[in-house]
Amino acid sequence: MNLIDKVSIKDIIRDLNLEVVYMPENKDYYVYSQDINRPGLQFAGYFEYFAYDRIQIVGKTEYNFFSYIDDETRENVLDKFFSHEIPALIVSRELEVKPDVIKYAKKYNRVVLSTQRNTTRLINRLSNYLDDRLAPYTTLHGVLVDVYGIGVLIKGESSIGKSETALELIQRGHRLIADDAVEIRKLDESILSGRSPELLKHFLEIRGIGIIDVRSLYGVGAVKNSKTIDLVVHLEGWDEGKYYDRLGLDKEYEEILGIKVEKLVVPVKPGRNTAMILEVAAMNFRQKGMGYDAAQEFTKKLSNLIDSK
Repeated sequence: MNLIDKVSIKDIIRDLNLEVVYMPENKDYYVYSQDINRPGLQFAGYFEYFAYDRIQIVGKTEYNFFSYIDDETRENVLDKFFSHEIPALIVSRELEVKPDVIKYAKKYNRVVLSTQRNTTRLINRLSNYLDDRLAPYTTLHGVLVDVYGIGVLIKGESSIGKSETALELIQRGHRLIADDAVEIRKLDESILSGRSPELLKHFLEIRGIGIIDVRSLYGVGAVKNSKTIDLVVHLEGWDEGKYYDRLGLDKEYEEILGIKVEKLVVPVKPGRNTAMILEVAAMNFRQKGMGYDAAQEFTKKLSNLIDSK
C-alpha cells in the first residue's frame, strides 16, 4: 500500500479553477488533511480545538457574521487566525475579500483564494478531490473492465488471455478502464476505485498484434477513466485434478487495501468462451446484489424436494 501524504495548493488552484487573491511568491504550499474547516467559531473568537491544518472555507454565513464585528475585534481575530499555519483560506460565492484579510494574510504569508461556486458545491468538490488525491493506493497487474455496470478486475498469470478477454468484451459493447497495470485507490472504508496510469490510458496489448488504441478503434463509448472494483475474476489454466465450484455456493474473497472483494476463479481452456462467462458472472453478481441468489434458490428447492420424499 502506498500513501500520498500531501497535495500542492497550486494543484488545487489549477484543478478546481480557483482565483488567487493573495499567494506569496517563491514558496510552495501543501495540504496534508482530507478534512475541511469552516472557521465560524474562530471568527467569533474561539480558537480552542482549531483545526488549522485543514483548508478553511468561508461561506456567506461566516462572511456576514464577521462583517458585523467592530474593526478592533476583527483585527485581533484576523491576527490570531492567520498566525496559525493554515494551508489556504478559500472564500466562496465571489464574495469580496476585505483589505484587512489580505493585510494579515501578507503578514503571515498565508494563501487566500476565491471562487464563484456556492459553499456547498465547493465543499463537495474539494472533499472529493482531496479524498481522491490523498487516498491510499496500490498498483496491481491485471485488466479492469466495466461489464453491465460491474467493475470486473481480471487477474491471472501472464499470457493466460486477460487482454484478449477484455478485447472481446469491448467488442460486445463493454468498456475498458485499464490494461496491464491498474491503479487502485481506497476512497472510503468499502470503496475501491480503479484507473489506468496516464501513459497506458485507453491502450490494450494484444500478443501477435501489439499495442492498440481502443478509443480510436471503437470510439469513446468503449473506454472509461475510472470504475469502482466490485468483482475480481482470476483466470487460470484448466487443471483436471482441481475441484472447481459448480454450484456457486463457495464464496472466495480477495483483500485489496484492507477491503474484501468477492473473487471468482475461472478455469480457461480451448473452446471456453471466457468473455461470455465473465458477462454471466457480472450479471449474476448484479442479481445477487438485488437480493436473488440462484445458487441459494437451487439449494433450497433441492432440499424441499428431498424433504418431500
